[in-house]
Formats: sequence, structure tokens, C-alpha cells
Amino acid sequence: MQLYIYFLGTGGSWPSVQRNVSAIAIKRGGEVLLFDCGEGTQRQIQKSKISYMQIKHVFITHYHGDHFLGLPGFIQTLQLNDRQEPLHIYGPKGTEEIVDIIVHLGYFKPDYEIIAHDLKPGDAIRFDGYEVRCIEACHNVPALAYCLEEDKRPGRFNKKKALELGIPEGPLFRKLQMGQSIEINGKIITPDMVLGPPRPGRKIVITGDTKPCERIVEFAKNSDVLIHDATFDSSLEEKANEYGHSTAKQAAEIAKKACVERLYLTHISPRYHDAKLLEEEAREIFPNSWVAHDFMEVEVKLKK
Repeated sequence: MQLYIYFLGTGGSWPSVQRNVSAIAIKRGGEVLLFDCGEGTQRQIQKSKISYMQIKHVFITHYHGDHFLGLPGFIQTLQLNDRQEPLHIYGPKGTEEIVDIIVHLGYFKPDYEIIAHDLKPGDAIRFDGYEVRCIEACHNVPALAYCLEEDKRPGRFNKKKALELGIPEGPLFRKLQMGQSIEINGKIITPDMVLGPPRPGRKIVITGDTKPCERIVEFAKNSDVLIHDATFDSSLEEKANEYGHSTAKQAAEIAKKACVERLYLTHISPRYHDAKLLEEEAREIFPNSWVAHDFMEVEVKLKK
């Protein structure tokens, strides 16, 4: 199953000519999850390859305006396009109250169901084949970081061993690969007899706004992709940390400690018309670093 990340907004604080504010979509098969919904997100979606009608679940990291003020327009746009399916909105404590206010703004009432969920650090939401977990980020207001992690996959199929056991090629191979036992000549063959150890699924971590902290390192351990706050360059480290943000260098240090495969820097301050400096600083520490830009599309492939 294909898995893509779409960076819809990669700036922090307020929209700039170069970047809209925070919003990231993850598309897994025909499902789309939205992480944060800064102002203007619905227009960013319209300019991207995804459809907002595919979005059934929205995860908000925290309630600073550049991460959630796109929700009123997004919700109303769904209504104007005859939305029928429920929309689930998750976030830190206060989400239920804030969503209730948004839903009753102005002369508007959605016909479709909107279900808000207050999450606690450590909560996990199960989906088909994966889950989304959250922990507390290190910001100056209640904030969550999220991890989308797929279920483990069966180990590699040992065709040679299967043939040695007298199993003919065909449907019985498939049953074993799907974790089902079979019977051959009165003998029970179990999947562990022909499959290697389970293989991990894909793992993506989105920090939202955060200063560097060890719990993010543990949370992001061995991720395929880490998307980390990198608001400023290292010359503004004290300012960044004071306001609950990270520098590009600090984000790279987290990525290195967590042994991730790829790092994408986001929440870039509007002061940077060219974020090359941030990318260069990160790559000195962690070479597989990129500054994300609006409409960047990243495929996350399964490990073989």
C-alpha cells in the first residue's frame, strides 16, 4: 500500500509569500489524515493532489492560531460540498470545547456529524492496519506530538523451505504468508515454519511545535520520517527555546539520536525568505535532512 506525505503548509506564526502555516496530510491508500489545519489550509488542499472530502480524521497539535485557524473554513467548505460522513477532530485537552465554538460560529450549522476528542499523552487511536499515538511535546502551551505507525508485517517467505516441506506452489503459499496454518499429507504446517521474523511497518513522527526534549527522541526512535520544528537557525537558539521551538541544528541532533532515516524541517519562521541556511546547519549534523516546502510530496516506501 502506498504511503505519501503532503506538506500543505510549512511556515510558522503567520502566512508568508513563500509559505502557508502548518498543515500536513498523510495519504495511506485511499485514506487521508490531516495533521494541523492553519489558516488557508482548505485552499492549499485544493491546489494539491488530495481531496478534502477524503479527510475523515484531523489531528491538531496545539491551539496556537497558525495550527488550527483553518478549521472553521475547512468545516464549512465540507458542508457546502454536501459532506455526509462524520469528521473526527483530535487534539489536546480543550479540543471538545474549541470545536463546539467553531461549529457554532456565525449563521452556520453543519448537517454532517463532527466528533471532537480530547487526547491525553499516551493515547492511541486504532485504524485498519496502523495506529496514531501521541505524547506531550515540549512547548509553552499544552501540545501533542503524533506518531503514525503501521502494524508489523509477516516475515519473508522462505520458498525453498516450503518446497522442502512438500508444499506445492500456489494458494497454500498464500495462506501461510497470511498467517494461516495448513495441512499437507496429515501434517500441520504453521506459518513460523516458513516465515522469517516479523518486519516493521512504516513509522512517521510529527512533532508540532516543540523545543528539544528526550521524550521526542524516544518517541521518534527508528522512524522512517521525522517531521520536526525548525523555526530558527542556531544563532537564535535561546529565542527559539524560550518560546518552545527548536533550531534546525537541534532538530538534526534529535534525528541523529533517534536513528531516523529522514528528517524534514518545518514551521520555518517568516524571516527566512530562503531557508537554505537551516538545511545546511541540519545537514552538518544529520545529512538526510531537508527543509520542507509547501506542496512537497514525499513517498514513504516499505523496507524490503
